Amino acid sequence: MPVAVVMNVLIVVAEMAPLVKVGGLADVVGSLPRALRRLGLDVRVALPFYAAIEREGLALQRVASLPDGAVVWQTEARGVPVYLIEHEPSFGREQVYGYQDDAARFLAFCDALLAFADDLGLSEPAEDGWRPDVLHLHDWHPGFLAARLAARPEHPWAALPRVCTIHNLAFTGPFDADFAKEHGLPAPALMPLEDIAPDLAYSALAQSILHADLVTAASPGYAREIVTPEFGGELTSLLQQRRDRLSGILNGIDVEEYDPAADPHLAARFDSERIERRIENKRAIQRRVGLPIEDSVPLLAMVSRLFWQKGPDLAAGAVERLLVNRHIQFVALGQGDEEHEAPLQALAGRHPRQVATRIEFNDALGQLIYGGCDLFLMPSRYEPCGLGQMIAMRYGATPVVRRTGGLADTVEAFDPARDEGTGFLFDEASPEALADAIEEALDVYQDRAAWRALQLRGMAKDWSWERSAGQYAGLYQRAVDLRAESGAPAGQAR
Repeated sequence: MPVAVVMNVLIVVAEMAPLVKVGGLADVVGSLPRALRRLGLDVRVALPFYAAIEREGLALQRVASLPDGAVVWQTEARGVPVYLIEHEPSFGREQVYGYQDDAARFLAFCDALLAFADDLGLSEPAEDGWRPDVLHLHDWHPGFLAARLAARPEHPWAALPRVCTIHNLAFTGPFDADFAKEHGLPAPALMPLEDIAPDLAYSALAQSILHADLVTAASPGYAREIVTPEFGGELTSLLQQRRDRLSGILNGIDVEEYDPAADPHLAARFDSERIERRIENKRAIQRRVGLPIEDSVPLLAMVSRLFWQKGPDLAAGAVERLLVNRHIQFVALGQGDEEHEAPLQALAGRHPRQVATRIEFNDALGQLIYGGCDLFLMPSRYEPCGLGQMIAMRYGATPVVRRTGGLADTVEAFDPARDEGTGFLFDEASPEALADAIEEALDVYQDRAAWRALQLRGMAKDWSWERSAGQYAGLYQRAVDLRAESGAPAGQAR
């Protein structure tokens, strides 16, 4: 959908593929800006210049040196202009996250970006005429930007409309009153709303939510869930207070990167007209992980970060139950917490001819698994959106997912009476409920015509970013209109 007026949007985020990737946030920001630019918006991205970002091959232009030692570089990633904020004390480290001073690190990032805007080009139009019309803050990491602007109404960006997107409410960027005092974050600016407990302000994500004109979640289902105590946790009351400004926009996937007809990691490329070639990928998986090559045996798979949220323990328990009566194979690929890696490793140790576990990040093997497995398991305890189920369907694998968040928004339950649906869903977060859903899928697997129709329906789904980008473009315009109507700071626009 074309956009009538060119709008300049600055996306502020902690990671962006292909520059730096820890999780799905990087995939989103690696694709969304390109889709928005195709709609006519002039979108740019700002993120920290981590030591983990490979400099070789980047066309870097030094655009600012700031008093605190930060340096601003400009480059491009997939055709999108990017500002990289270099601050050696904060980001010259081996890892992207996971340090005791993460709050201070991302506050330094926000302060450097604001100083850059103040002094060197983004408060007034830059040489190429660009300055932001809207700020789009992703997850907790840029939340201090919102807090600073609330305390500095004179800053050129203070009047800009702001959109906050929640990708995972489990990570909020907590800080305390001592941190706020030390870093000059005044209490009145931190908590502009009435009827909310003041201590709820002490997280960077809360600051984004409080001071945003509009708040989005990574799927409509997740937007509905996070206003309940079960999913909203400590921020439930704040999200309920801002419910009228909260909506869900489903993430997409990069359909050029995830294309079974062109994927170089597959043993055999295919599309819906040549889906019979998938069997070559199944055999390649079995060879790679050391399982017997058996075409007719259902191959179940899980490709995931191995954390509590993703339910690897549920998958291990369900597969253990199924192995008693079913001739199946299972391959798990991922890395994460040792306590959630262990059940999958133990399962493979007990059943080496039916189960293979690979504790690693391996994109090439992951792509091959998408392209060759029969059933793709996502037993998430909660899932803001999820990309794996979309990729699986695009690659002809049938998802078995828990009915939560974006999984419930994207996987349609198989209905044999109407011959409809794209996968199998279950409700209770237990191995038994997952095993029952897999049993249902295995029964359908025996009907080759029904199974092929199920695969083709999944492959026909459009998971591209174009639809979601159009919704974001409309949201930006709504934020502009709300700000113009109210004339008040974002968090106080009621």
